This record gives sequence, structure tokens and C-alpha cells, in this order.
Amino acid sequence: MDSSVALVAYAIGIAGLFILDRDTSERPSKALWLPVIWLWINGSRPLSFWLGMSMPREIPGQLPPTSLLDQLVAATLMFLGVIVVLRRRREAISLLRTCWPIVFYFSICLLSLLWSDFPVWGFKRWIRALGDLLMVLVVATDAQPTKAFGRLLSRVGFVLLPASVLLIKYYPNLGTGYDEWGHQMRTGVTTNKNMLGVLAYPIALGVLWHVLSLFHDKKQPARKRRLLAQCVLLCFAVSVLNIADSATSLACFVLGAGLMLLTRLRLIRRIPAAVHALVLTILLSGGLLALLGGQAQALNAMGRKADLTGRTEIWPILIAAAPDPILGAGFETFWVGPRVAYLASVIPGGANEAHNGYIEIYLNLGWVGIGLIALILLQGYRTTARAFRRDPALGGLLVAYVVTAAVYNITEAGFRMLDPLWFFLLLSLVAASRLRHAGDGSLRSRQGLPTAAPTVVESDAPDSNVA
Repeated sequence: MDSSVALVAYAIGIAGLFILDRDTSERPSKALWLPVIWLWINGSRPLSFWLGMSMPREIPGQLPPTSLLDQLVAATLMFLGVIVVLRRRREAISLLRTCWPIVFYFSICLLSLLWSDFPVWGFKRWIRALGDLLMVLVVATDAQPTKAFGRLLSRVGFVLLPASVLLIKYYPNLGTGYDEWGHQMRTGVTTNKNMLGVLAYPIALGVLWHVLSLFHDKKQPARKRRLLAQCVLLCFAVSVLNIADSATSLACFVLGAGLMLLTRLRLIRRIPAAVHALVLTILLSGGLLALLGGQAQALNAMGRKADLTGRTEIWPILIAAAPDPILGAGFETFWVGPRVAYLASVIPGGANEAHNGYIEIYLNLGWVGIGLIALILLQGYRTTARAFRRDPALGGLLVAYVVTAAVYNITEAGFRMLDPLWFFLLLSLVAASRLRHAGDGSLRSRQGLPTAAPTVVESDAPDSNVA
């Protein structure tokens, strides 16, 4: 097929998916388009790239170049997000109080700029990082947050995943690239295969939740055509995961999907505490596999080297280069300045990330940052597990996001601003907190909605109103 014909065909197909998935009974706020556009941009490439604007080449040892257009677009989205959150400030403040580890983490990130070598650059990054939290609050404070959550996944997936397949197949100059070793990789709408994988796997988990919920709840309006649209999107998501060849993302999708399916078992639903035993069994199995020397065999079975493609070789070098083991270099400022030029001289092929989320946090925030991330993960798991008791279907998805985020960051850096995984981790924590509030009626009473528990959520309905 000619590339121009393919472009038109994919555009029509994407429009068709939006039409098939339309549900007139839903009334999500128009403000939901803000986080959708935010993820469209941050889940792919800068807007300046798509408009064909040239960017200065990044030089090791110097501050990365930025585009005025990209800064203006991000600032506009954040400004509008602030307006939305201020209009919903009671709900937002209540959620932030419940999610205090996230607030504490962002506060320490700001404080860390006091000892950073590049405080101005770090402050700009911190302001941009607040955009993730703002957009999460826009989704979570929606009058129908579960519907908004599902609609967010659909709108982002309908555009980015088919577009990735289109670029890879018909526009290889845009959809493929080369890594530092000269190997070709399929990047789709992103800049590298790992980013393509981390874009696809959280969306794939969310779409799987949507498909299962529509399949089981036969009373959903326009169920058949919406189910068709979600099944097509799930096929695209799995196809992109396979094309990306990102072993970590694929493994996390399999892990998360398994968790979601197992938590739907009648035994688990009857005894919600069994979800703890299930998660503990999975984590202990992985730990025993590594302890007994089975990690190399498992990696070889996945087509990967035992040294994780050189990752284990660079980790000691990076840890030794940390300027302060307790406080780190300062928020998002380790990979700027002379350190980058030095690391390029001692690491074959250079490096621009640690390929490990925990080490990445250590480099920027030291052991203090590691403790904060551990606190976020523990609080996140605790909150999502409680949400599972309120709504096993949605709660199972939220638990899967937290558990897979913890696993993903063992071999990739996902605890970072503008990363889709970080966005969905924050969204899981805040959404789970909203579900808890729905249980005690605190948020529902402020919106003038009934507080009776049975009307809060239907366990198998993806678009049930949790607030």
C-alpha cells in the first residue's frame, strides 16, 4: 500500500474507533482533553518535531536545548489545568491530603535544588513535572472519574498506537531509528523502543480492564460497538508491544494482565485480603528466581543477555559518580553539566540515563529519594489494595499499575517526569484515594450526590460512577 493511501486509511480508521466508542450516556468534562493532549505530546515527541521545526543538537556536557513552542504549549496546558483544579479545589485538596507521600516527594524535589549545580534548570524541570500531577488531578476530580479514566485511555490509545504502527510500516524514516550500537529499533511515535514499550503497556493494561468490564457487564449502553473498538485497540496495543521488542514492557504487561485476571477469580473477590498473598507470591517467586541463579536462564528465554544488554556494567560506574549518596545531585540535574562529558568518556557509547529507576532516583535525590519512592510505592499499594475492596475490577487494574511500576524500574528508569508510567502510577494512587473517599461519602456529599455505598460503583462496569 502506498504511504499516502495508508495515511488516509489510518486516519479514517482512527476516526472510526472514536465513533464506535462513543457513548451518549457519558458526560465527562471537556477539561479531560487537557490530560489527553498532555499524554499525546509527552507520550510521543515534542510538538516542534511534528511541525518540522529544527532543534539544536544536544551536546554532552551542556544543558539540553529546548524549544520555545514546546514550552508555550506546556505552559498553556498547565495554566488551563490550574484553572480546572482551582474550580475543584475542595476535592483536589482532599485528595492531596490523602496522597501526602506524593506531595512530600515533590516538596523534597524542590528543596533539592538548593544544593544542585544547576538550580535554574532543575527548577524549570520541577515546574514541568508539576504538570503530570495537575493532569492527574483533572482526571481524578472529574464528576465521573471512572468514566474519565476509561475515556482518557481510549483517546490516548486510539491516536498514538495506530499512529505508531503507521509510522513503522509506511514511514520508516520517522518510525524507526538506531541505538548507540548501531542496531535498528522500531520507535513509532516515540524516540526509542523502550519509550514505545512504556507507552504501550500501561495503555494495554487499561484497555484490557475496559474489555473485560464491557464483556461481563451486558447492561452497558452501546456495549457491542464499544467492545469492538476496545478489542481493536487491545490488538494494536499488543502488536505495538511485540513490535517494540522491549522485554521489560512486555514482561510487565504479562505480569499486570495476570494479576488483573487472577483478581477477578471468585475466591479473590470473596476474600479481598487474598490479593496480598497473590502479590507476595509473585514478588517472592521473582526474588527466589534471582537468588537461585535462574535470572540468566529467564533472560535468555526472553532473548536478552544476562548482563541486561550492558546495564549491569554501567550501574557501578553511575553509582560511584553520584555527587552525594544521601542527597544526590538535585532534582533532574545529574545528567547535565561536566558529569555527562565524563560519563561519555568512561562508558562505551555514552549514557543519558541509568536504565534503572531506583538508581536514577539515587543519582538525583540520593538515599532520601529512594526512601521517598519506597514510601510512594508502599502507600500506593496499600491504597489501591483498599480500593480493590470497593471495586475489584478497577482496583485490580490500579494494583497492577503499582506492582508493575515497581518491577519495571528494575531495568528501566520510569520514576521520572513526563514518563507515561510515572503518570499512570500517580493516577493510580490518586484514583484509588478518590475511590476510598467515595466509600465514606466525603467527596460525594460536596457534589450533592447520594452517599449510599451500593450506588457508588458496580464492580464490573468500567464506566460506573465512583463519585
